[in-house]
Amino acid sequence: MCSRRVRPVFLDSFQKERKTAHVTRTSDFEQLLRATGLRVTRPRVAVLGAVDAHPHSDTESIIGAVRGGLPEVSHQAVYDSLHTLTAAGLVRRIQPSGSVARYESRVGDNHHHVVCRSCGAIADVDCAVGHAPCLDGADDSGFVVDEAEIIYWGLCPACATARPQPSTQQ
Repeated sequence: MCSRRVRPVFLDSFQKERKTAHVTRTSDFEQLLRATGLRVTRPRVAVLGAVDAHPHSDTESIIGAVRGGLPEVSHQAVYDSLHTLTAAGLVRRIQPSGSVARYESRVGDNHHHVVCRSCGAIADVDCAVGHAPCLDGADDSGFVVDEAEIIYWGLCPACATARPQPSTQQ
C-alpha cells in the first residue's frame, strides 16, 4: 500500500530498533499494545503472535493458531482482537477479490501483494523505490489520493511449474 499520510509505524520502527524481521516474544507484543494505548489481554497478545507467525492468514487459521497456546479463546475474542489491532495499526487487513479477509503484521510501509490465481498463495511485493507512482493516477477525478492498494495476480512458482505446457510436437 503506497501511502502519503503519516500513520503509526511503531511495529516497523520497533523491529528496526531490535534489528529483527519479526517480533516474537510475548513481552514485545505487550509493549506494542501499550505503546498504542491498548489494554494488554491474553487474546490480543496471542492474536498478534499468530498474525506475525502466519502472515496473510485468514481468520479461521488465526483462530487455530491462537488456540494452540490459548485453547479456551472464543471465536468472538479473536474477531474482536483482529478488529482492534487493525484499527490501532498493528495489523493490516487485506482482502483480494474472491478471497476472505487476510491479516499481516507488516504495517506502515509501502508494499503490495501478489496472489496466485490457482492456489491462492499470497506474497508481499515491495513498492517502487523512491516516489510512490501508484499514488499519481492518470485521472484522480478531483480526489486527494493518500493511499493505493495494489494486488498483482498470476501463478506462483509451484503452480506455474505444475501447469501443463503446450505441446510442440504434432
